[in-house]
Amino acid sequence: MSTQKITTIGIFSALATILALFINFPIVPAVSFLTYEPKDVLVVIIGFIYGPLYSIVMSGICSVLEIFFRGGNIVDVIMNMLSTCTFACLAAYIYTKIHTKKGAMIGLVAGAVLGIITMLIWNYIVTPGYYGMPREVLVQLYMPGIALFNVLKYAINTIIIIFLYKPLSNFLKNRHLTGKNGEKAQGQQLIVLAVLVIILTAVAYFAIV
Repeated sequence: MSTQKITTIGIFSALATILALFINFPIVPAVSFLTYEPKDVLVVIIGFIYGPLYSIVMSGICSVLEIFFRGGNIVDVIMNMLSTCTFACLAAYIYTKIHTKKGAMIGLVAGAVLGIITMLIWNYIVTPGYYGMPREVLVQLYMPGIALFNVLKYAINTIIIIFLYKPLSNFLKNRHLTGKNGEKAQGQQLIVLAVLVIILTAVAYFAIV
């Protein structure tokens, strides 16, 4: 990774963290413990420019920084990264394969669908223990709100990405900060490994608890 790329990832990670800290609000009253934050927009854009591996790197940096400033634990980091990476990595991966506006739209929709499904599953697993509520209560009272929250979150982020990607991409290109297209395909095995690490870490944590 070049010095310029490291600098770009660092700057975008800092900006994404700032956005998450200062723009953070509930969008579905029934699940007010879930709040919208726009950091995923920058994570996806970085993935579109450099490849999905860098979305994972940036998501990890942002999740750790958020925990540092807000407090939290490993569950927060894992859930944060799962929410971001399922959306950003699949969207970026498809965009590397279909490098057109249509490919970007397919990637964003596919990433959103995967993100919604993933977060429903993980909230079903994690939320009862995290908030000390019976799973039946979660399913009856909160799961519809969780589903709606994620639909709205990914929809909002998709719309913002559509408007911001080209201006930001051109800005970086004009300063010779974007990689070649061939670089976008690298690290696919590392992506799979990173996802497995997250999943295994979560399983180990809940097995111990």
